[in-house]
Amino acid sequence: PTPFSAEIARNTQKQLQSDHGLLEFIDGLGGSTVIEERTEALMAEANALIDEIEEAGGMTKAIEQGIPKQRIEASAAAKQARIDAGEDKIIGVNAFTTGRSQESFDVLSVDAVTVRQGQVSRLQLIKDSRDQEAVNNILDAIRKACDDGNNLLELAIDAARLRATLGEISEAMESSFTRYTPKSDLISGVYAKQMTSKESFQKAREAVSGFAMEAGRQPRILICKMGQDGHDRGAKVIATGFADLGFDVDVGPLFQTPEEAARQAIDNDVHFLGVSSLAGGHKTLIPKLIEILRQQGGGEIKVIAGGVIPSKDYQALYDAGVALVFGPGTKLAEAAIEILGGE
Repeated sequence: PTPFSAEIARNTQKQLQSDHGLLEFIDGLGGSTVIEERTEALMAEANALIDEIEEAGGMTKAIEQGIPKQRIEASAAAKQARIDAGEDKIIGVNAFTTGRSQESFDVLSVDAVTVRQGQVSRLQLIKDSRDQEAVNNILDAIRKACDDGNNLLELAIDAARLRATLGEISEAMESSFTRYTPKSDLISGVYAKQMTSKESFQKAREAVSGFAMEAGRQPRILICKMGQDGHDRGAKVIATGFADLGFDVDVGPLFQTPEEAARQAIDNDVHFLGVSSLAGGHKTLIPKLIEILRQQGGGEIKVIAGGVIPSKDYQALYDAGVALVFGPGTKLAEAAIEILGGE
């Protein structure tokens, strides 16, 4: 192992020793009651969640009511608050940090434009070489089955064998079923409950109040996810935390185009547009978003980028017009202060 790898292993052992209580029990895996107690506690909490789902009428009804989604988002917000408060330790983030900059790590860089062009070319090749009449017939059969309530799985498999694309099969079903639009309700109070006594939280609330006094209304931010990035945990945590800090928060749907995100930001009259990127689309989607904002009269909206963005890409984003970039490990209260122009 390299010295850096050895340092990570050593720090992990130190963390387990100091904060996780492993040394408080003699042979925890060989006779101590601690494992049994932890297992029973886990089962009790799991059964409470299962009972809640049963009371809602089963999992399907619970999903329709948004119960699992709400519980996941509340848990994520509470976890982030504990991390920001230093109560939950993560090696390299808020405990045993190495001091190494991101530039010292090798990061795979993917050209999203080239990937998209290659995929479009492959799809076109498939469409040019298939029996289009047979594809049309099977897609019509899928539409009819949606209306009649017949078996869709067999028809979808047949459509795939005839080289119908996933998008075409989905669109055939959508014509009957329509497309599901999730609710964007925010969990409130979870982040604040953990952070209220922290100095950074109080300073952020003061910064929000100062902005509101000057602007005549609360700072308003739209949190959006663009492209094929379906990871929304970070975006929802940010939205929940900022709402608890006093921001008016709007949350866009998943898979927005730059045009859709820009239009929502302008229509909602936001001060800030936060773009969460976890799938490498920041180099193409964010510059396009800023270009559209300027074309449509939203150039005064400050675009903030966050997520898993290599530090070597920061300058290109700044050059494109991004106001601020926040990487992994950023504390929400400190980010809010910086966004509002504080120190």
